[in-house]
Amino acid sequence: MKLFQVRKGHFVYYNNELHRVYGVKPMYKKSVHLIRLRDLTQVLTNATGVERYKPKELDSFIYNNKAYTLSKDRKAEEGDHILIHHPMPDSLDTYSLNEIEVVETVEKQGVTTTNSHGVKHNEYLLMVPGRVNGSSPIDYQNFEGIPAENLDDIGPHHFTNPNSEQLPTLGDIYIQKDSNESFETMVIAIKGQTVYLGGGLEVSQEELMKTDKWEFLYNLLDK
Repeated sequence: MKLFQVRKGHFVYYNNELHRVYGVKPMYKKSVHLIRLRDLTQVLTNATGVERYKPKELDSFIYNNKAYTLSKDRKAEEGDHILIHHPMPDSLDTYSLNEIEVVETVEKQGVTTTNSHGVKHNEYLLMVPGRVNGSSPIDYQNFEGIPAENLDDIGPHHFTNPNSEQLPTLGDIYIQKDSNESFETMVIAIKGQTVYLGGGLEVSQEELMKTDKWEFLYNLLDK
């Protein structure tokens, strides 16, 4: 039966939105109990109404009305949110797959959460506030038909019709503004969303359009 493929802690899509399974109760008609991560709304459904998703590094999503990106770049610090993606609790702990907890203290081997759970560093992914460059939004299974206001926090890389006049083109000269030694460089190639610059630099189109980091000067072919 499909019911047995659903387990507590699974991330699933229900009605196209990301949820977490917080309970499975086979005795009820709507046996799968979900919580919508975006606003922590509780939902009752059944196994046929959900589709599992396995979260991974650089996935980003809204949790309790705030955006986070999953990362392994550093260990958690006090006050950070963590996603327990590889739970190995000892006899005194009761946490389960994909629980989201807040770090209270940090030790060499792991962290203690505000729920008094001891979690080793290799058991969690850090939830970095905001949408990190290169992250993959997983808030929706299918972004088509989602109202624009629901996409405001997701960023321009998920809009299908960007203004082509604003995008970098071959021969564009940019100056990097956030470097200790500002320098000029030219767009020498574009492949998909990746822009190749002189000097061996590779950046995303989204990154190059951030005016606090890069400034467009002119296009060499227009001179």
